[in-house]
Amino acid sequence: MLDGRVAVVTGAARGIGQATAALLAEHGAKVVCADLDGDALKQTVELIGGNGVAVAADLTDPAAPGEVVGRAVAEYGQLDIVVNNAGYTWDGIFHKMSDEQLTAMLEIHLAVPFRLLRAAAPVLREAAKRDAAEGREVFRKVVNVTSIAGTMGNVGQANYSAAKAGLIGLTKTLAKEWGPLKINVNAVAFGFVETRLTAATADAGTFERGERSIQLGIPEQVRERAKAGIPLGRAATPAEAAGGIFLLCTPWSDFVHGQVLTVAGGQAEGMTS
Repeated sequence: MLDGRVAVVTGAARGIGQATAALLAEHGAKVVCADLDGDALKQTVELIGGNGVAVAADLTDPAAPGEVVGRAVAEYGQLDIVVNNAGYTWDGIFHKMSDEQLTAMLEIHLAVPFRLLRAAAPVLREAAKRDAAEGREVFRKVVNVTSIAGTMGNVGQANYSAAKAGLIGLTKTLAKEWGPLKINVNAVAFGFVETRLTAATADAGTFERGERSIQLGIPEQVRERAKAGIPLGRAATPAEAAGGIFLLCTPWSDFVHGQVLTVAGGQAEGMTS
């Protein structure tokens, strides 16, 4: 289905990003896999065989997005799909939350997608203009990974929720600007997906941000409450989450534009946008 397409997937070393890279590659795409964790990223590239390359980089470095896009063009000569998936959580109750916590979430969940799409813009736009000049209608795809925390809020995640809500605004604005170029820009809002970010705190490990070690995961009682609020009765697997992203990368979504697709098993907590 995606033969001849080239994709960039950030946060591709594990979890939803790895599952997305594998699914895109399975259906014919060449995938540029970007992540901070170079060792784990090698496993993703091995998983997708000869259908991808790795770019180990700190995406919060303003130069990194250009390197990722440059690798796609250097390796494959084009770019057709961008999946902004990289991220982590740094939770805390609002009145105790530091400026550093807020800034960190805005950086990885909003500034990084902004910079990557800005770096990709010349490649995507010039290809679209060539297609139009030659009378071809070719759709390219942007999928931004947001969260129901960004549409409904979430206790302990004022920073994460704000960043993910901002990403929705970016998605809808770019959809209006890039629609005439046949660049579909959509978002996927995930609920509870079984990754290291939602694992029990005792099992989740930490995320290393410079010299700071940030505890990942959530308390087991919170995990159980969250599952109880999902009509399908359980959290999603990374592969199931990747399916939502994949849908928005296929030709079947060519007239889906500026939308936020909720992939949460029916989970809803009374507040929607």
